[in-house]
Amino acid sequence: MDNENYNVLVVDDEREIRDAIEIYLKNEGVRVLKAKDGLEALELLTEHTVHLIILDVMMPRLDGIGATYKIREKQNIPIIILSAKSEDTDKILGLQVGADDYVTKPFNPMELVARVKSQLRRYVTLGNYEGANQNKVIDLKGLTLDPSAKQVCLHGDPVKLTPIEYKIVELLMRNAGRVFSINEIYEQVWQEPGFNAENTVAVHIRKIREKIEINPKNPTYLKVVWGIGYKMEK
Repeated sequence: MDNENYNVLVVDDEREIRDAIEIYLKNEGVRVLKAKDGLEALELLTEHTVHLIILDVMMPRLDGIGATYKIREKQNIPIIILSAKSEDTDKILGLQVGADDYVTKPFNPMELVARVKSQLRRYVTLGNYEGANQNKVIDLKGLTLDPSAKQVCLHGDPVKLTPIEYKIVELLMRNAGRVFSINEIYEQVWQEPGFNAENTVAVHIRKIREKIEINPKNPTYLKVVWGIGYKMEK
């Protein structure tokens, strides 16, 4: 992957943090745009092509949670949330409104860079699984996935999924009937070891169900297999 083709937007109200992240990303050949709050970030998104956003939670004018919500109304760019808190509440809330990953402050710069590269890799190769018939439309009783269009539809109506949600749905639909453990889902989709992945995967599964199920509490498609993991019904 040629990182020089990609723009990353770094959004944080602390200039030192913006500048530090810029240095590390530039060393990887990534172009960096910077904003001091959510409103400035939204303005930059209308002026530039952005392939990934690093977004602080606590900011003036428009915070990271609010900015993520606004961005997700129009775009599916990967979003990594920066949280100054160690509690899970910020992380889970960020994932619930559409973020793809989170890093807790103070963070290891190389870990952040690794997560950026991983998210960019997934974003630009979305749906590129090996094997035959990769562009064949998959239909599971009204739930369809068109890999060439990167689109999921429910009874003909498009379902708006984030990049991570799409990857989870594609993984499960391509392997309908097979049960994947939480760690397997995490490792396949995030492409890194699935340590303590339960909360992250569970939040995304819940969001997917809200979008594809008539009754998320009694799902038709995305089923839990207690004590094992999740599967998509054939």
